[in-house]
Amino acid sequence: MEDGAVEVRPVAGYTGAEVVGLDLAKPLSDVQAAAVRAALLRWKVLFFRGQHLDHEAHLAFARRFGTPVAPSRRGSVSPPEFPEIETTADRLELGGRYGMDRAEWLDRRRHTLLRGWHCDHGARIDPPAASILRAETVPAYGGDTCWSNLAAAYAGLSAPLRAFVDGLRAEHRLGVGYQPRPGDDAYVRHLLEHQQASHHPLVRVHPESGERLLFVNGYYVEQILGLSRAEGAPLLEMLVEQAVRPEYTVRFRWEPGDVAFWDNRATVHLAPNDTGVVDGPRVMHRVMLAGEVPVGVDGRPSEPVTGTAPGRW
Repeated sequence: MEDGAVEVRPVAGYTGAEVVGLDLAKPLSDVQAAAVRAALLRWKVLFFRGQHLDHEAHLAFARRFGTPVAPSRRGSVSPPEFPEIETTADRLELGGRYGMDRAEWLDRRRHTLLRGWHCDHGARIDPPAASILRAETVPAYGGDTCWSNLAAAYAGLSAPLRAFVDGLRAEHRLGVGYQPRPGDDAYVRHLLEHQQASHHPLVRVHPESGERLLFVNGYYVEQILGLSRAEGAPLLEMLVEQAVRPEYTVRFRWEPGDVAFWDNRATVHLAPNDTGVVDGPRVMHRVMLAGEVPVGVDGRPSEPVTGTAPGRW
């Protein structure tokens, strides 16, 4: 391999590729950055093995592809000197903030097989364009992440169904489907105080590739607008099942130092459900890149409902 060359190795038929030949701790050339962007558009999620980045290098790599956002709410283990970096320590936080252990927290949020699939911050009017996640510490086994290709999911629909869903919109809302605890529930109070909702096209046009994307997921989507709930519920369930059909997915086994870079517009992903039954912590660091307001097949952009405005984090 020539010095500085980039090799892209697909790891599944529709989704995911491993990028070889780059040290992400060093600045990318224009040619290298263009190759990474082209591979991201083609394969939707890219994997870089054994990088061992620090926070500064993580952010420098992210800035090569967009503008990192600074979330207003982060966990207590996120680095205070790097406001764009979120640290997720699955065994340390999350449910504990609201008086639940990890098992109960997951059960109330993921009470169906499809509920865990999501894009990052999908209830926002401008969900992130991409996410870059790096592994610091992972268990010896378990803790895998899955992604699915929303362009392939749309293309896999029959022509009559594609024509039907092209004109539909859906409500994406924070906390959809959460099963409250009996009595006072701290997470319900959190949802009421920090509610976000947007009306997004059911089929989104990718701003770079022009691909049509089946913009659904099991975590945020409340209902299909213009349809009764009796009509919309089975259609929505079918579309989410279509979005995460096994052939459109890839599953990644993390090792310390690994980096995953995914197009948040063109994928949904599933965080692991098994970290509660494996030994060892799982500490990951995420940077998200600012995204645009989605646009439908008809050219109309998404509309905010509550608690969200472009660029406001």
